[in-house]
Parts: sequence; C-alpha cells; structure tokens
Amino acid sequence: MSYGRDFASVYDRFTDNVEYRRRADYLLDLLKAGGITEGILLDVACGTGMLTQYLCKKGYDLIAADCSPDMLQIARERLRKADPAALVLCQDMRSLDLYGTVDAAVCTLDSVNHLTETADVRRSFACIGLFLRPGGLFVFDVNTPYKHEKILSGNTFVYEDDDAYLVWQNDECDETGTVEIMLDIFLSDGAGTYTRACEDFAERAYPMDMLDDLLRETGFSVEHVFGDMTDKAPADQEERVYFVARKM
Repeated sequence: MSYGRDFASVYDRFTDNVEYRRRADYLLDLLKAGGITEGILLDVACGTGMLTQYLCKKGYDLIAADCSPDMLQIARERLRKADPAALVLCQDMRSLDLYGTVDAAVCTLDSVNHLTETADVRRSFACIGLFLRPGGLFVFDVNTPYKHEKILSGNTFVYEDDDAYLVWQNDECDETGTVEIMLDIFLSDGAGTYTRACEDFAERAYPMDMLDDLLRETGFSVEHVFGDMTDKAPADQEERVYFVARKM
C-alpha cells in the first residue's frame, strides 16, 4: 500500500494517539528480552519515520523502508536529524533487497494488514527472513479479526484539527476479514476554502493461527504472541496483537 501525497501530509497529525515513544520502548523491550541488544535493525513499512526516530536513539543502526515515496520524503527529513541517522530505502516489503543481513526487523501499526492476499504475506515474511540473520528476531503487530468485525466494519470516523479534516469510512467486513476503506481528506488554504483529496485501500485481518503457519513456512519459529503492548496472551476482545518470531 503506497499512500499519496495528501494523506502523507496529514498522517502524523491524525496519528498522535499512537504513542510512538511508548511503542518504541515496548519494541525495544521485546528485542532485548530476545537477546538482540545491538546491531542493525530494519523498520519495515516505516511510513513517515515517526517510530523509527525513537528506535534510532537506542543503540541500533537503523534501516527504514517503505514503498510510499511521499511518506519517505517526510521520513528522510525526520531521520536525517536522528543520531545516528538511519538509512532510508524506498522498497516494498514484498520485494525487499538489502545490502546485507540485519539482526532484527520490526513492522508495526497494522502494516501487515495492508497485504490482503495470503501470498503477499508469505512473500513479505520470506523477504524479511532472507535478510535476517539466523537467530535474529522479527517483531510485528496486526489488527485482529475482532477489531475488523466489531470496531471497523461499517463504521465512519472523523478526525480534525485547525486546518484539516479526515473522514474515514469503512465498508462491511467480508468473510475473509477484509475491510474496504475510503478516506476523504479536506485541507484548508487558510482563507476559508478547502480542497478535497481521496484515498482508497483495504486491510485484512488474519487469524493468529494462519499467521503462525505462514511464519513457520517461511523459516521462523514463533516465540510469543502478546496483547497490545503487554507481556500477556491476547484477550478475547484484543484489537491488536504482537508476534515475536525468530529466524531459524
């Protein structure tokens, strides 16, 4: 999924509830608990680099990859100021081509859900595994079927700030767990006039056992599945879960 310029320009302001710093600390705790305390860390589908900037400050060398040039334009400027600076690559997770191996990889904020075909998830896991050293960790999160069926399905959400509105409309969740999503973005010119832009995409929620199988098929062993930013098993009504998988 490659977001366009208009959505990229408002993405950060409408995701301020994500708690990027807290999520970065949680990811780092998972990596350290898994024995990855240093080395090269790959942030797959990094978006605007908001999360990556916090990972940069914790002793890892960062590679940030995303398939959206407009998101990466923001990420490059943000990560250029990081210490140490991250290497930023315009690459799709289904066709990663790195310069060498990495010690760990993370993929967050339902980026895997944007892959609506099982074959694309398998291909992405295989690509990440190809460049992950044996014993390295792959940590990612996904929206759950519960969230798609009970929270997103058929609902509309409106976000606003001083000079922009975002209307997020969801179709009914289908039998595969896929929700078609339509975004209407209204940007102010500061003189009372708004321009409208639209983005359409889909997200699919995969059962945890299916993701477990795909990871094992692509050379990973699944060490943990946690509820959102916890060290506990997912609750029945969990909206987001984290997988911790090790490259065999």
